[in-house]
Amino acid sequence: MKFHLIDTVLEQSPDRIVAIKQVSLTEEYLADHFPTFPVLPGVLMVEAMVQAARRMLADRGDPRLVLGEVRGLKFGSFVRPGEALLVEVTLKSDTGDGEYVCRGTGRVLRHDTERSDETAVSGRFTMRPIRNTPP
Repeated sequence: MKFHLIDTVLEQSPDRIVAIKQVSLTEEYLADHFPTFPVLPGVLMVEAMVQAARRMLADRGDPRLVLGEVRGLKFGSFVRPGEALLVEVTLKSDTGDGEYVCRGTGRVLRHDTERSDETAVSGRFTMRPIRNTPP
């Protein structure tokens, strides 16, 4: 199963992207996370930042970049159905060997227009090329 977590790109430059992940009650993972209090799982918040970073870095080389390392990851506010995750990813450095260090933040966006100062997720992460292991 593959989740497409970037619904809309609001801004994009070679070193910054701002995108939105809308959270709808119809998303099947919310039935289990959690049945009486549905919220966007933290791992999917991180995946939304990774997908945004992959889109931002697509013109720099290998489009099959994957998550390499995560540091300083913090979770804050919940993102509930009817709200959205406003994702901002910035490129901090290009290591020169195909790896990129990024900083990501996800903020709660309520009712399509109200930007919140509530941070849902933040941290630094590395995007790297897929490593092919010999057969």
